[in-house]
Amino acid sequence: MSPETSEFNLTIFLKSLPHSAGVYRMIAADDTVLYVGKAVNLKRRVSSYFQKNDHSPRIQLMLKQVARVEITLTRSEAEALILENNLIKSLSPKYNILFRDDKSYPYLMLSGHEFPKLAYFRGTPKKPHQYFGPYPNGYAVRDSIEILQKVFQLRTCEDSVFAHRDRACLLHQIKRCSAPCVGAIGADDYAAQVRHAAAFLNGKTADLLKDLETQMFQAADELDFELAAKLRDQIQALGVIQSKQFVDSHNLNHQGDIDVVALAVSGGDVCLHWVSIRGGRHVGDRNFFPDTRHDPNPNGQDYAEAFVSQHYLGKQKPDVLIANFRLPESLQNALNQEHGRQMIFSAGERGERKVWLNMAVKNAANALAQHQLQNVNQQVRMAALTELMGLPENELRRLECFDISHTQGEATMASCVVYDDFAMQPKQYRRYNIQTAKAGDDYAAMREVLTRRYGKLVETAARGETVRFPDAVLIDGGMGQVNVAVAVWAELGLTIPIIGIAKGVERKAGLEELILPFQNQRFRLPENSPALHLLQTVRDESHRFAITGMRAKRDKARITSSLNDIAGVGAKRKAALLMRFGGLRGVQAASVEDLASVEGISLALAQKIYDYFHG
Repeated sequence: MSPETSEFNLTIFLKSLPHSAGVYRMIAADDTVLYVGKAVNLKRRVSSYFQKNDHSPRIQLMLKQVARVEITLTRSEAEALILENNLIKSLSPKYNILFRDDKSYPYLMLSGHEFPKLAYFRGTPKKPHQYFGPYPNGYAVRDSIEILQKVFQLRTCEDSVFAHRDRACLLHQIKRCSAPCVGAIGADDYAAQVRHAAAFLNGKTADLLKDLETQMFQAADELDFELAAKLRDQIQALGVIQSKQFVDSHNLNHQGDIDVVALAVSGGDVCLHWVSIRGGRHVGDRNFFPDTRHDPNPNGQDYAEAFVSQHYLGKQKPDVLIANFRLPESLQNALNQEHGRQMIFSAGERGERKVWLNMAVKNAANALAQHQLQNVNQQVRMAALTELMGLPENELRRLECFDISHTQGEATMASCVVYDDFAMQPKQYRRYNIQTAKAGDDYAAMREVLTRRYGKLVETAARGETVRFPDAVLIDGGMGQVNVAVAVWAELGLTIPIIGIAKGVERKAGLEELILPFQNQRFRLPENSPALHLLQTVRDESHRFAITGMRAKRDKARITSSLNDIAGVGAKRKAALLMRFGGLRGVQAASVEDLASVEGISLALAQKIYDYFHG
């Protein structure tokens, strides 16, 4: 960075910096925020960047791009940490340690209705619903829902279905729902089951078991043996669940929500293993691998602090956080400030906490070893493909692949999947509805999708904006599709390498023909070729992504067309039927009586709808 520019004078800026807590932002010439940091003393911290020469390669690379620095003053270091975290999440600066999530974490929700619904939830919690979590993944939530259905028989149906049922569903018959929709259970009794479920989710299982036992004995004394038997079965079910899935400790059940975070560092790579314990039960775990490519000797403590900041600040927090690293006091204060009560920060010194932490540390080390092995394998594959295409070493990192999918010309869909940084990047996948090509014309469809995607990138680059082009483009198809790509490249002025992968005559994996149009080559690779394995992986993912999109588009069109073909079923009646039965399959499975129960559907029309699908 030049210390003297017409817009920003670094010397003057550094001299004028206050000795106060705050946040600083390193900004590039194109106004991109490169890095966000916090400081208890802004003058000392920011000045150190430009007075020292022993920075890590990551910071050295960043400093070469800095055009100016901006600051924001705060009242304390804890406040600075919270602001830093908010800015990192909103700006995603390139040189910060980032722990990105595909989406928000899932929760288990008990709705605020008269007969609360048990549901899977993502998003911002809202009153009057009750939320439990967050859980590491959707599987953990669904596992808990299954348990609660078996033990407490709470409803899981949509409100629209609940409001219009006139007979109990299959879940009631298999004892997974108490059927409040048809009055099989009263409001007070259902509310009691909801309270029991909430107690279970809050880890108060011992108290819940005592309460149920008291009710069981009371029912027996009153000669209500049917209720006593039902309570006995519930107690036994809870006992089985507790013995199978809970830590054998009364202490953990009274410590609230517990999270365990274990740090592992090896060979320039970092892994954070996160474990979620709710109500004494291990509900799931997840591994995080931050990008350390520009940091050959990563400081594990820095990555651990960044993880905790981004994972918990501004989000729901556990009551106990067990970790194999120490959090700075400023971060602890910031977490407590948001939590509203004192969190317990433990190093797993003894007892159950030590057991939990040891398990997490072991899992972190194992996950990191597997991650490194997988990366080595991917690097070998990419190096082989780079050599195959005659590109300079390390010049091939990002690969984009295109495929066209349709059913005999119906619902044509194009897919673009991305392989980058030695892994598939699902967040960057795109689907394209083909708009101009005739049905079944794969060549025209390929021309349309390539023109739309890269034409837009070329226009963006022409405006002087930063654009990330792929290092190579993979076309799933033979010489015809590849020639289409070459023609589009000529129209757009692109020189990106193209490689086609065509199924062989036998259409078997391992017998694919590869096409390099710019080298005028067509050939096959051995079945054990690492380059071929990489191309097959990317091609198969593109094919899968295109097919799933095409089928969803086709089925949606067929739902509309099927009901439109029935005389007397207009837009309102169609919407009412789909709402009542949850989709076309539900309409197809409904009886004449069920169809006639929908508003606006007479018995005669119901018979006509039924005959359409079953005649």
